[in-house]
Amino acid sequence: MNLAATYFGANGWLLEFGACRVLVDPWLTGQLSFPPGPWLLNGRLPRDWAVPDNLDLLLLSQGLPDHAHPETLQLLPRDLKIVGSPSAAKLVGRLGFTQVTPLHPGESTNIAGLTIRATAGAMVPSIENGYFISHADGKLYLEPHGFLDSKIESQSVDAVITPVVDLGLPLAGAFVKGRQVLPELLKRFEPSTVLASTAGGNVRFEGLLSSFMQMEGSAKDVAEMLPAQIKFIDPEPGKRYALTSKQSLV
Repeated sequence: MNLAATYFGANGWLLEFGACRVLVDPWLTGQLSFPPGPWLLNGRLPRDWAVPDNLDLLLLSQGLPDHAHPETLQLLPRDLKIVGSPSAAKLVGRLGFTQVTPLHPGESTNIAGLTIRATAGAMVPSIENGYFISHADGKLYLEPHGFLDSKIESQSVDAVITPVVDLGLPLAGAFVKGRQVLPELLKRFEPSTVLASTAGGNVRFEGLLSSFMQMEGSAKDVAEMLPAQIKFIDPEPGKRYALTSKQSLV
């Protein structure tokens, strides 16, 4: 059994299910900004990353720039298979990608030996996606904002990729709710491993909103509260982590 994950910072991951290689929400190079412009919020990676080799699939949870980063998308082959939320599918379609499968929450597809099921994620402003990804080499759940679909049934997974802190703005409240959702993720999915996402990678933000950002919780808090049987990974960007599949323990 071969299940592995490599983090690139922010929301970006390379997931390996056996020989199948899935790039998730990549921001690999360049700056990150949101409308109306960099003066509002502008992000910089501490370093650029090369596009991983031999990709089988690009998986996009949202159509916003921190998940479907335009400059990074321009580096990818236009015939790469893509699964994404409806907003992400529209974006990559406009960029000329030709093998795009949009998924609404509750819908599933089978690609390259994977079964991918979309769940309802954050409303930013439309409802975006989380995903269950199942393969002979393991099963994983990910959602980048800490929003858990109330319709999801309890089930066992090998790993959960989730934020573990809350991020928000005064008056507006939290738009990332990792700290709040983590206890429920543990209860419903009984993961062998929890990987922290979204707020990591030493990304630097500037602009008007950056000075008002509020964070609650920390990776250290999570490491101290998790049961001993659950492995917690606060990932170092660029490091490949081999994950334990429950099937391999049977």
